Amino acid sequence: MAFHHLTLDNGLEVVAETNSAVHSVAFGFYVKAGARDETPEVSGVSHFLEHMAFKGTERFSAEDVNRIFDELGADNNAATGEESTVYYAATLPEYLPQAFEIQSSILFPTLRQDDFDMEKKVILEEIGMYADQPSSVAYDNAMQTHFRGHPLGKSILGTTESVSDLTSDQMRKYHRDHYLAGNIVLAVTGNTDWNSVVELAHRHCAHWPQGKSSRPVVAANPRPSTRFIPKADCQQEQIIQLSPAPSGSDPLRFAAELMAVIVGDDCNSRLYWELLDPGLVESAELGYYEYEDTGAYLTFLNGPPEETEANLERIARIYADVNRNGITADELEQAKNKVCSRLVLRGERPMGRLGGLGNNWLFRREYRSIADDVHIVQSLQLSDIRKLLDQYPLGQMTTIGVGPLEGL
Repeated sequence: MAFHHLTLDNGLEVVAETNSAVHSVAFGFYVKAGARDETPEVSGVSHFLEHMAFKGTERFSAEDVNRIFDELGADNNAATGEESTVYYAATLPEYLPQAFEIQSSILFPTLRQDDFDMEKKVILEEIGMYADQPSSVAYDNAMQTHFRGHPLGKSILGTTESVSDLTSDQMRKYHRDHYLAGNIVLAVTGNTDWNSVVELAHRHCAHWPQGKSSRPVVAANPRPSTRFIPKADCQQEQIIQLSPAPSGSDPLRFAAELMAVIVGDDCNSRLYWELLDPGLVESAELGYYEYEDTGAYLTFLNGPPEETEANLERIARIYADVNRNGITADELEQAKNKVCSRLVLRGERPMGRLGGLGNNWLFRREYRSIADDVHIVQSLQLSDIRKLLDQYPLGQMTTIGVGPLEGL
């Protein structure tokens, strides 16, 4: 594998990890525009715009986009998050030029009024669908509560009101302000050569508008909060808890990833043996989420409503024990093996490598190979876990419950 980097004259960053030993190629446009960049008046516009990208461009109709990708047998899609929007595709190497032409084109859709009005109905239906899913309601409310006053507290989908009131002119302005070449990273992984990547980037992206939008980077300052949202038709109680964790630029983030595996992985973790294996809950997990200027431990619990209080107390005892006594050498070694295996297995596919390559460059201007990632994980010691716990102890600062309970 070989790493390559180039910045076009308009500011577009191009990074590639080429590998002739694989049989496919994946690429993605990582746009530094997500829910945190929206004002309340246009809440949900990033996600809405992602949908509009597939409605056609000056050169390709919506039918063309779908038909050509299907004819190529390409795996293509897009996703919007709190901090970015990603347009990605994977295809056979011989079809890269055609797939690249289409995918690069849809970042600048025509945004026709008829398409906008039609897709608005789809977005509103999606908001309604997620409102019927207790886990989605719990997540949105947990993020909004924990990050109240911080950009990360903004909803990815927006609200029924904000999307209903959104105009196509507002979307066009948001697109002009954020879809600038300096806000975008093109990442390519797999079986292609660097010269071909450079040629495609110049041919299809060099004319993109230059510039870069600003994003305030501010530390979150959450306050303890507990709230239950009754849903009488639910049979189980969904709980999401958040507490502070290292940011995406903090070296302690690697220890936090291991800690989440040791304490809250879906198999062979402390939460698993204490709650899942005895059959006390449907699911119980701890995850670590990193953002540009902050981070969060996320605890997810799903189980019988009448056992919720007892199960939360069990989790609290586990966290208190870990905070006080740390973890064992055996737990650390097992977690290293598990994480390294996942890194290698995921990295065997170009699509599996794409996310790490694109996100690392978008937010940190950093390249790490699979070997680099494995080395970082293997070098972590019990002292690193201790340092992490001293600065970011496991906790249950924000608690949101969705289900039959009205409180504890």
